[in-house]
Amino acid sequence: MQLHISPSLRHVTVLPAKGVREFIKVKIGSRRLSYRMVFYSLLFFTFLLRFVFVLTAVDTIEGQTKCSTIGCLGKKLGPQILGRRLEATVPEVIYQVLEDNQSEIQLGPEIPQTLEDFVAEMKDGRSDAKTFAVKLKAMVTLFQQRTRTAKIQEYLYRHVASSSIPKQLHCLALRLANEHSTNANARLQLPDAEFVPALVDNSFFHFVLISDNVLAASVVASSLVHNSLRPERVVLHVITDRKTYYPMQAWFSLHSLTPAIIEVKALHHFDWLTKGKVPVLEAMEKDQKVRSQFRGGSSAIVANNTEQPKVIAAKLQALSPKYNSVMNHIRIHLPELFPSLNKVVFLDDDIVVQTDLSPLWDIEMNGKVNGAVETCIGEDKFVMSKRFKSYLNFSHPLIAKNFNPNECAWAYGMNIFDLEAWRKTSISQTYHHWIEENLKSDLSLWQLGTLPPGLIAFHGHTHSIDPFWHMLGLGYQENTTVADAESAGVIHFNGRAKPWLDIAFPQLRPLWTKYVDFSDRFIKGCHIRAS
Repeated sequence: MQLHISPSLRHVTVLPAKGVREFIKVKIGSRRLSYRMVFYSLLFFTFLLRFVFVLTAVDTIEGQTKCSTIGCLGKKLGPQILGRRLEATVPEVIYQVLEDNQSEIQLGPEIPQTLEDFVAEMKDGRSDAKTFAVKLKAMVTLFQQRTRTAKIQEYLYRHVASSSIPKQLHCLALRLANEHSTNANARLQLPDAEFVPALVDNSFFHFVLISDNVLAASVVASSLVHNSLRPERVVLHVITDRKTYYPMQAWFSLHSLTPAIIEVKALHHFDWLTKGKVPVLEAMEKDQKVRSQFRGGSSAIVANNTEQPKVIAAKLQALSPKYNSVMNHIRIHLPELFPSLNKVVFLDDDIVVQTDLSPLWDIEMNGKVNGAVETCIGEDKFVMSKRFKSYLNFSHPLIAKNFNPNECAWAYGMNIFDLEAWRKTSISQTYHHWIEENLKSDLSLWQLGTLPPGLIAFHGHTHSIDPFWHMLGLGYQENTTVADAESAGVIHFNGRAKPWLDIAFPQLRPLWTKYVDFSDRFIKGCHIRAS
């Protein structure tokens, strides 16, 4: 088999040996995806050749006339595969060898490394059926091990790429922190004193953004204000952590979004959060201890030779800082953080606003607390097919006893929260109760993240809103078309492929970068580019 990759990497041509002139062209959208596409193309083609060879070899061993086409082989051997034997049967020793799980397989250097080597060895050695089966099993086992290793390496690299802070973002935070210390204009009170009353005025449209990523927060804020029909009525409450507070304050001090009102606060500025015991903080401390003992480091996880790659991927994901970050869980205390507000719209920092969001305040919630887009119905069967069973572990009796696996799930990222109705419920207490139960169960009740305990806490308190308001999946699957994404009110880059990372999907990233001013001196100074 010969592989030809064009210099432009726009297509790959696979030319099988022995004069076959048909070729497979794999269209590739970018250099970043080319090698993965090549791998899967070759993988499929290798499986196809191996299938044809095995059928041909078995046919030869039985002494039957060799077929030259897959169709011929299918007619002759199909009934055997389906369980109906013809008069000529596959030698029983082949089944015995292939089904034997007790004998250890020796994967030494004598194992053929390619399909061509295997074919040549079988021809030259005039091997009997048992030798054929042993060699075949060893080669397939070797191939499976290599595939597993490659898959685990892919998961490890994705974990590192998605969990690490790009040097450009680190540079931006450092430059802004320095600006805060040397430039009085970067230390402005946000908002100005004359606009402080608006922070508790329920006639304004109040949005809440919790983030420690300055660049991501700037995109959310810019897209929100620029698409608002009444920006003078917009109040954006930005909450960050202690280390990001000065860079965040410097950015919004120097990049005014007037006439919108921007407030920047750090968690330690909230008296409620710093006095007494706060359940979310206690739970996160316990969670970190459990994860460090239960999961181990990435090296230990990858070195496990018995678990499936998807299980290893889940454990690697558990090491991501965001899953045990207070910033990720503090949203469950919105009523305490904003005691004077009746309703807010909560925005994640990996979304882009593409329309005016003021109509969200006109949606009748019917006494419910959480207005969210349901994720169990829709044209996109990959993204919009999520039910409780997609997130909760129904093999655990505690989950199975309390919830319906087929109940429709909903999404975080763009949510309407009726804080007035929330204060009349025990939602926050329910959330912490189940967090504790998950810790007692060694993190076995659900998949990682804040959504599973959120599904439980807001169970019976969620009102479904039109999917137009929240389009998901732009960070973990590339099948979304640009046209579909542009037609949504809010797009969400949930998943590993965040738009500020190199692993972002190139065709979707411009929907985010259009709100980044690449001529800004801080952006240019840190070499943040559109692609």
